[in-house]
Amino acid sequence: MQGSEGLHGGVGPQGGEGLVGRVLATSVSEHKGTRKHAVDALELRVGVGIVGDAHAGAWHRQVSLLPNESVDRMRERGLELAAGDFAENILTEGLVLRELPVGSVLAVGECRLVVTQIGKKCHNDCEIRRITGMCVMPTDGIFCVVARGGSVRAGDVVRVMGEGELA
Repeated sequence: MQGSEGLHGGVGPQGGEGLVGRVLATSVSEHKGTRKHAVDALELRVGVGIVGDAHAGAWHRQVSLLPNESVDRMRERGLELAAGDFAENILTEGLVLRELPVGSVLAVGECRLVVTQIGKKCHNDCEIRRITGMCVMPTDGIFCVVARGGSVRAGDVVRVMGEGELA
């Protein structure tokens, strides 16, 4: 799954409004600290996050997203990686997520997500970091809360909404 042609990547000086990517895969895990496994669709709920995911709850990291372009950088190091191996819920293509400002609104399929955090501290026993000496989730992953629930599945469009836009 290499990068895509025809999708707009990167964030411009206006904060990225209108940029478009897509969902490549959706994943959940029942326990924290484990890789996530692929599912056909995610069910998102306001105030909860992803139904059935270990990270669901009333907090600021309900949903995690990671661009496949970042995973490709790790694959270039010789790793066989699948969706969910970085514990991301949504693997995307076509957007540089780490450049989105906190507070950005993403339309993901019928759902709306608000970016609450860019990156995270990598825990000490991260398997991928031990093998390669680096991990892309702490620098390239983002975290969101659910502002409008619904379903998300592979193939759904991901669009950066304009300021104040939730429609």
